[in-house]
Amino acid sequence: MSDSPDHRCSPPTPADSELAEQLAAWLEQLGLADQLAAAGLPTYERVGDAVRWTEPATGEPLSAERLAELDRLLRSQGEDPAHAVPVALVRLRRETRVRQELLDGGWLDYAGVARLRGVSTNAARFAVHKAAERRTLLVVGHEGAVLVPSFQLDEDGEVRTELLTVLEPLLVSVDPWRAWIWLTTPAALLGGAVPHEAARQPEELTLVQRAAVALAERSRSAQG
Repeated sequence: MSDSPDHRCSPPTPADSELAEQLAAWLEQLGLADQLAAAGLPTYERVGDAVRWTEPATGEPLSAERLAELDRLLRSQGEDPAHAVPVALVRLRRETRVRQELLDGGWLDYAGVARLRGVSTNAARFAVHKAAERRTLLVVGHEGAVLVPSFQLDEDGEVRTELLTVLEPLLVSVDPWRAWIWLTTPAALLGGAVPHEAARQPEELTLVQRAAVALAERSRSAQG
């Protein structure tokens, strides 16, 4: 066995302290530092004048090679690394913000669905699960609770008819949170229209259906 040191496990050397600080300062300037953990990337903490980067799985200090690799990864978008933006973290930040907005309102629990439908909570729970299995209702799990986004329901608590053919392809392969965000925020594929609102117009419904299928296909490709 070789007695040579394992550079992959060695902590950053003093020469890396400048890069550690530069990378942290860049992410802070972009407002993305708090998205590192959610993205499964190494994180850092400031201890005095030092910036300590650690591995997400082990908590071990990043080696010099790993720190440089992380820097390259985050600056890989665009032709000029000096002006690159970590697109994945930007997207994650946006989704985190939108998720919080959605959680602040716009959803029902089983009891809420029951009140709209005029049935018992148990009956509503059964109906929600059956509809979710048939991919005719978007259901989102959050901290052990089941949320039913209300945009998809009519005044009687039933799924809006025009959304049935939109939900079905989405719920095959698109993460429920992502589906909720996509359906309720402006979509590029629809020229900036909000999908669930555009679907109310018969002349726009086909476009919304096609956009939903396109999103589902991209999600399948990413998963494959």
